[in-house]
Amino acid sequence: MPRKFFQRFLPKPQTIKDNKTLQIFGDWLHEPNLWHLNRRSVAGAFAVGLFFAWMPVPFQMALSAGAAIWFSTNLPLSIALVWITNPVTIPPMFYFAYIVGTWIVGEPAMDFSFELTYDWLLNELEAIWKPFLVGCFTLASTSSVIGYFGIDAFWRYEVAHRRKNKPHLKKK
Repeated sequence: MPRKFFQRFLPKPQTIKDNKTLQIFGDWLHEPNLWHLNRRSVAGAFAVGLFFAWMPVPFQMALSAGAAIWFSTNLPLSIALVWITNPVTIPPMFYFAYIVGTWIVGEPAMDFSFELTYDWLLNELEAIWKPFLVGCFTLASTSSVIGYFGIDAFWRYEVAHRRKNKPHLKKK
């Protein structure tokens, strides 16, 4: 079952409830629907998590958790998917977002070197902010839609495949 596949990778509910960053959500974290693994909640979690993974903002986990609560998707999976962006993957992902943004906006790509410093943010980001943010939003939206429909299709395929191979599960 796809449920067992996803359960292997998810953090335990208590780990998330104990996270200090997510304490702002209080009793909402105790909503049982946020912890269920079904086709709708997992596909929605992929949409939420992948969207916020591309957002160049601090507190991506908190934003993803808020969206997961709002849309009643699987909370642990929504938060875990945000960690696609990490110190190793951020530079190539955000450079790709910048390149996509320059293509959409129609501006030529500028040569720059990325540094995660306050000084760089003030000076260099001023010149590239428009294509960078357009690229981030485009890739966030695209990966969110692809993630949602891809997981939905995967889940349906797995259930149909299981029914086909087990006679007692076939529809009558």
